[in-house]
Amino acid sequence: MDIFAAIKERRSCRDFLSDPISPEIIEKILEAASYAPSPLNMQPWQFIVITKQEVKDNIFAEAERCRDWALKESGWKWLGSYKSDFVKSAPVIIAVTGDPTKTGIDMFMKEGGSVSYQYACAAAIQNMHLAAHALGLGSLWFNFYDKKNIIKILGIEEDKTLISLVCLGKRSQEPAAISRKAVKEKTTYIP
Repeated sequence: MDIFAAIKERRSCRDFLSDPISPEIIEKILEAASYAPSPLNMQPWQFIVITKQEVKDNIFAEAERCRDWALKESGWKWLGSYKSDFVKSAPVIIAVTGDPTKTGIDMFMKEGGSVSYQYACAAAIQNMHLAAHALGLGSLWFNFYDKKNIIKILGIEEDKTLISLVCLGKRSQEPAAISRKAVKEKTTYIP
């Protein structure tokens, strides 16, 4: 698949079929993630592959709790109809964690702190999405939860940072096309 086609065609998926994903496909997606750029080639990411239904149910319960809290705190009425059932139906969820000690020179900066490792993990997540799309799967970058609760659910080590969860599976339907703002609207050139 052409990389530009993959970038333009990939869409977030919130409606997965229950069909399992083979370990070989999961491995290909993780390998693609491991080729992301990182500061000093430190490769600060670690991946937790979740297929156990009980764990997915616990993540779902946390997402529902977080939604109810956010609705109360924000007053955003759209949250009342937001559903996170896809967390239970996604055959695979991959938690991406980062190691703050595997960052670049920003570890010595007084302002901004050590964040480059998080950017590297985000690049790995993007590679996962593109690889999943190229392999005919849907994916979703999922962050609708309280990190400290997901850290407990997954038993993530205290010295690691939870970056995000990525839901993966076969789509139950094709995604609708979405528009993007013109690049000119989002770009400034400094001559």
